[in-house]
Amino acid sequence: MPHPAIALARRRTLLRAGTAVVLVIVLSLSVVVSAVAIALAGDKPESPVGCVSSSGAVRQSVLENSGSRPDGQAVGLSAGQIAVAQGYISVGKQLGVPREAMVIAIMMSLQESTLRMLANANVPASLQFAHDGVGSDHDSVGSAQQRPAAGWGTVAELMDLSYNARAFYGGPSGPNQGSPRGLLDVPGWSAMSKGQAAQAVQVSAFPELYARWEPQATAIVDLLQGVTSVPTCSAGENSRPQLVSAEGLPQIRQDILHYTQLGVGGAYVWGGTAFKAWDCSGFVQWIYRQVGIELPRVEQWRVGRMTDSPQIGDLVVQNPQGPFNWGHVGIYAGEGMMYSALNPSAGTLLHPIDWNPGSAYFDLLGE
Repeated sequence: MPHPAIALARRRTLLRAGTAVVLVIVLSLSVVVSAVAIALAGDKPESPVGCVSSSGAVRQSVLENSGSRPDGQAVGLSAGQIAVAQGYISVGKQLGVPREAMVIAIMMSLQESTLRMLANANVPASLQFAHDGVGSDHDSVGSAQQRPAAGWGTVAELMDLSYNARAFYGGPSGPNQGSPRGLLDVPGWSAMSKGQAAQAVQVSAFPELYARWEPQATAIVDLLQGVTSVPTCSAGENSRPQLVSAEGLPQIRQDILHYTQLGVGGAYVWGGTAFKAWDCSGFVQWIYRQVGIELPRVEQWRVGRMTDSPQIGDLVVQNPQGPFNWGHVGIYAGEGMMYSALNPSAGTLLHPIDWNPGSAYFDLLGE
């Protein structure tokens, strides 16, 4: 006789099959509109700061921006992203803006481009300049997704990181002289929440999304200004945290943990569902499939129940995006830890739950 959770999940999966298809389409469209590379179910492809092997000079290796990482390093920012963040911080220092303004700038760029210099398929001229990716949102280009048609600057100017930063900060020395207005041109910007301040400059169709990046942006600014260092992983295989013990767990949770741990080291592939080539929800779906439980492709928490007392093997959902909707999902590992396919830089690993905000927990087994 099948496990009760299997039968329950199968019934619920059938009821929601049509909904899942629609959700995939809607989520895909939202990614294009916002020009942010967010994985299915809204998973962020780039996390702020990960953990690194204790053998390296952590902050120095990050700040050198060499494009390579010490063995075992699992930093969630690529060299290109660090360069973009450094660009905003460097210009901010030159202009003498307060630290809060730098945090707002990084929040903005995390949301707009995931700290990347983006060309645009709709703006062929932008493809002639160095870029980290290609977007398609109107005529938005650059690390701040500013639009030539809105008066932010020429394509050549907006494909220049220093210009992006100076245009965003604005003020008396800003290239646009307050039209469009930069952060320093917004009356009372320092009294606003950081998300509101970013929105006052960008005038985005998604005003609520900037605020979620504040913890990450703060950590990045502190790191690159030398206030903090990247946390160090516990010693273990490939310098990643030690694997969680299955001792004392019910058999099905032991099995879930076993397959979860098999996935450690897997690559993050946006939209992926194959073994070790998955995004966050693809990773979770693969794990539960191995124990006979077929989950929806997205919004997998809907086949479970929310719990305040999670057990190893339950779902962790993070990065709230609306009512009963989250942007990242992983497997609870206990003691403040979780497994997840975190982002393209870090891949699939065991990491602290508090790396992402807004966590909630779901039991899919009905125990």
